[in-house]
Amino acid sequence: MKIVKSNLNEDMELPMQLNISFKKVFTVFEKYASPEFIEHPYHKSAIDMVAEFKKYPELFDGFSDFSLLDKYKEQVELLLEPLFPEPLLLNEIKAASVPFSFTSFKFTTRFENILENAGENYELNVRNFEEDSMYIMACTFIMSYYYGYSMDIKRPFFFDIPDQKSGTTRHYRAAFNGDFSEVIATENAPKITDKDYKELLDNFDNLEVWKEKFPPNSYIFKGFGIMNLFDVTADETISSIRTNLLKSGDNLNQELQHNLREFFAIKDLMLGFSVFNVNDDLNKARIKISESILFNNTAAVSCSDYFCHHVIGKIFKDYETIAISDVEKYGQMSGKNPFYEQLKNVGIGSIILIPIKASNGQDLAVLEIASPRPFELNSINQNKLKDILPAFEAAVERATEEMQNVIEATIQEHYTTLHDSVKWRFIEAAEKYQQELQNHKEDIKPDQIVFNDVYPLFGQADIKGSSTARNEAIKEDLTTQLTLAINVLKHACETENLPIYKELMFRVDGYLSNVKDGLNAGDEVGILDFLKRDIYPVFKHIKELSKTLANEVDIYMERLDKDLHVVYERRKAYEDSVSLLNDKLGKFIDTKQHEAQEMFPHYFERYKTDGVEHDMYIGQSLVKNKTFDPLYLYNLRLWQLQLMCEMENVAFAIRKCMSHDLRVASLILVHSNPLAIRFRMDEKQFDVDGAYNIRYEIIKKRIDKAHIKGTDERLTVPGKISIVYSQDKDAIEYLKYVKYLQSKKFLGKVEKLELEDLQGVSGLKALRAEVVYQENFDESDTITLQDLIKEIQL
Repeated sequence: MKIVKSNLNEDMELPMQLNISFKKVFTVFEKYASPEFIEHPYHKSAIDMVAEFKKYPELFDGFSDFSLLDKYKEQVELLLEPLFPEPLLLNEIKAASVPFSFTSFKFTTRFENILENAGENYELNVRNFEEDSMYIMACTFIMSYYYGYSMDIKRPFFFDIPDQKSGTTRHYRAAFNGDFSEVIATENAPKITDKDYKELLDNFDNLEVWKEKFPPNSYIFKGFGIMNLFDVTADETISSIRTNLLKSGDNLNQELQHNLREFFAIKDLMLGFSVFNVNDDLNKARIKISESILFNNTAAVSCSDYFCHHVIGKIFKDYETIAISDVEKYGQMSGKNPFYEQLKNVGIGSIILIPIKASNGQDLAVLEIASPRPFELNSINQNKLKDILPAFEAAVERATEEMQNVIEATIQEHYTTLHDSVKWRFIEAAEKYQQELQNHKEDIKPDQIVFNDVYPLFGQADIKGSSTARNEAIKEDLTTQLTLAINVLKHACETENLPIYKELMFRVDGYLSNVKDGLNAGDEVGILDFLKRDIYPVFKHIKELSKTLANEVDIYMERLDKDLHVVYERRKAYEDSVSLLNDKLGKFIDTKQHEAQEMFPHYFERYKTDGVEHDMYIGQSLVKNKTFDPLYLYNLRLWQLQLMCEMENVAFAIRKCMSHDLRVASLILVHSNPLAIRFRMDEKQFDVDGAYNIRYEIIKKRIDKAHIKGTDERLTVPGKISIVYSQDKDAIEYLKYVKYLQSKKFLGKVEKLELEDLQGVSGLKALRAEVVYQENFDESDTITLQDLIKEIQL
């Protein structure tokens, strides 16, 4: 008789002695042999069986020597035949087994075939075996069968059995029937009381307590059990796939490939995947991430050239799974396209392609499940994947979010916070950088970001006379602070006539005179240092002379800013006015910018100085899926001029809300020729690229200081917008825009001016248009984009 032992320790300690006995089966035969069952069809054969088996009392009394199973092989086979009916031998996976040792000795044909296919050296290994737990489980078995206490700690046992034919491992769950067994207490077995039962309920993990109540070998097990195995490979694989997808990890693809090999029972099944950007043109689809069977380190693929129309429609348009069961037949039908050639080159006979679209609407993951042989993967077993597709979809979603976070972090680390119009290019560079990192390339650096042939637009609304106003505010604050200090010293002289007070008053008065005459660099720091070093120690003494003098000193101190320790009244009023004006202009231009992006995407950047400056760039290289036309440049130029008119009105209207009367002087710089801009990695910002284009940056930095040729008059003045250009064609273009805005009552008279040469720059000219300020200007009621587009098209 075939006896299969498990991987359990033969010397494992248990609370009962294990004896094989067939008494309960024999009892069934005795039942049918009794006279009351004389009419039963089993009666006669049962009489013969009882007579025969009474010759072998060992089979009923029980034995622990498993070699006797072989001695009584024929008798055991005959006894167990009713439990193993022939019609079920090829279907059920069943064996007679000894509980708590899993030694099995009678098998169905299907079970025998499984064990034979597992190999000669295979042992029936219990996957989740724990020796201590087995002792406690044997105790609960005794509690249930002998004492009648219910203790439900049943755990399913699993067997992993190799399948040599498929080269994979099958997984089986065991169910045990103990109806053919009994438990007998020896004289060494302590009687279990209700108190013991309740104590055990609170000590499941305390093996010593269980051994105290159930000493080793204190009970006798007699009988056997019926063990049924159920193939749970599919369930186990699905669970494992879900677990692996949740935990992710560097070896995820290899682990999933192993799972799917067991799932499909194909030992050399191949798994790959790619993530495409589906916003791209399918003629050049960009591959963002890839561990693909079909695309080896490919950054982009022309789907229309690579795949047939059927595959493109199913995968990239309808997002439906497709199975190719015979690659050679596909090759004949597709004219042996590059997709077929690649399948053939890597030795694929059948393949399933599964598209999974991410919720961001941009990413499409394509899973590739392939077999070297035709027909092993097909549209029928493709349906087995339905139960695991939700897990793959969740994993793709999570991976997409994680990848997006990595991309954002890469952009933040190597680039900066970016304007939406150009972010696509930085995302491409970051994705390429991450892909090269995954491929373990050495000395990799993020791509340089350069946009060629873009047209620049620069404008500024500069607060006029800001330096003079700031210096005046500083003078007023210092004058106030020094005057307060003199007042304290005068009152101190009246109380305590000391020469030192008069000497200090003389020095303070000297500083006061210097301030009124005009500030020089370092004067403010020198005055504050003098007050801190020579005056404040004296104030400390003065406070102790009288309550009146203490109040004088307190009045002085209360006028000082708590953080800066200086009088900061006029400067704060000035800074508040500047901040109010800047915030108002900044918010206005930001709001209008969102509208302008609707005309055509372009790069925009705004800076706050004493006023507001902005840079814009527009051109084909800045956009991904749009076509640039010069019309958009002209429209943006008109929009910018209109914007400057409106910003002038915003600044003019807010004057009544400011403690300082601040005016702005507006300027636009026109540059006719396209140039290149490069992202400076060290400075985290865009700058013009190339020696020729540096001239544009030089003009930007110096133009607001320019004078009208032959005069001392500055070009930029409040109430007028200056348009600086170098080519006459630009003047002709902008005069059309000026005329249009004159018709809308935004601009008045226009001057044509020539400018003095700047250092390194000559030949500049300017148009200077008078701003017509609107009474009760309404920021929300301005010229619409539709008006501008109509004007450009006329």
